[in-house]
Amino acid sequence: MIKQWLQRNLKGDAVLWGIVLMFSLISMAVVYSATGTLAYKQKDGNTEYFLFKHSSLIFIGLAFMWLAHKIDYRYYSRLSLVALILAVPLLLYTFFFGSNINEASRWITIPVINQTFQPSDLAKLALISYLASMLSKKQNNLDDWKRNLLPIFAWTGFICALIALTNTSTAVLLFLTSLLLMFIGRVPMKSLAVFVIAGAMLGGVGLAAGQRLGTAISRVEAFFDESETAFQLEQSYIAIATGGVVGKGPGNSDQRDILPHPYSDFIYAIILEEYGLLGGVLVLFLYLALLYRGLVTVTKSNGAFGGLLAAGLSFSLVLQGMINMGVAVGLGPITGLPLPLLSMGGTSLIFTGISIGIILSVSRTVKGEESFSSTPKVPANA
Repeated sequence: MIKQWLQRNLKGDAVLWGIVLMFSLISMAVVYSATGTLAYKQKDGNTEYFLFKHSSLIFIGLAFMWLAHKIDYRYYSRLSLVALILAVPLLLYTFFFGSNINEASRWITIPVINQTFQPSDLAKLALISYLASMLSKKQNNLDDWKRNLLPIFAWTGFICALIALTNTSTAVLLFLTSLLLMFIGRVPMKSLAVFVIAGAMLGGVGLAAGQRLGTAISRVEAFFDESETAFQLEQSYIAIATGGVVGKGPGNSDQRDILPHPYSDFIYAIILEEYGLLGGVLVLFLYLALLYRGLVTVTKSNGAFGGLLAAGLSFSLVLQGMINMGVAVGLGPITGLPLPLLSMGGTSLIFTGISIGIILSVSRTVKGEESFSSTPKVPANA
């Protein structure tokens, strides 16, 4: 009975569904531990407050993932440009009037529900979808700089520059993902070199005009300064060192009361402290498995658009995860990037769910489990 229900309602790559489920369970356990003391202090002893809130957001993210995977992925080709245009005023509004949290205006507070929304998550998803759509349509004319490549480069540089006004790390991540997607989409190397130079200039302008230039410079300098270790990294190192091979056990973290943002930016350090090297390797393996299943979907995709879309979204999620984990163990400058599928956060969980839902939608077509009832009229190569 349960197996039949799952087969009817959860389509696409079954392994990918299992990976997401494992991430969700790990996330609830680690966030509960990392926020226990914070909840006790802020919520009058209600140590389960953030557990219930985070679990609710996980289920909402899973619901969005389910809805996204039920939609024919080819519809996202139509929606990408609309979402991209919508993201522009939202990013500008965030810069000028957004809620200031941790010295950056990255959020818009939604009235009534009083929940924060991060427009950069929408912009990231929209740009990746747009690039996949445009590259799939222009596969035979990618040497035409003015008509085909210029719009792609212009939108990418413009969106990354707008994000850089308030969020340097997300802008860099999106730029690298876009560059990788263009490479996979067979954009000529000479054109990519021009794109890198122009993108670096636009990003520099966005960074200089924005709120994070001083912070970005200080973090890069701190990373290369061997004489002193940043406070966050020092506490992260302590958590990792005391975790050992098997860890202190669930709920036994000591550094969660000292380490800044142990439930988001440095949640991987808490995983290593409580679950040890084995837990850290398991999380790393799950991200690599996520990337592998995404690439399997790419290689079996029937059209250029589906393959490029699955590749872009898979690389974006896994690259962000690798950067977050790298920061926690001292392999890169400190960033504000959450760990996808694990860190506490509303917008991130929802848009991550949508991204994986789209990959699952592509894999549904690959597996031939169900033909979508109404096929949208899109170019044959999409």
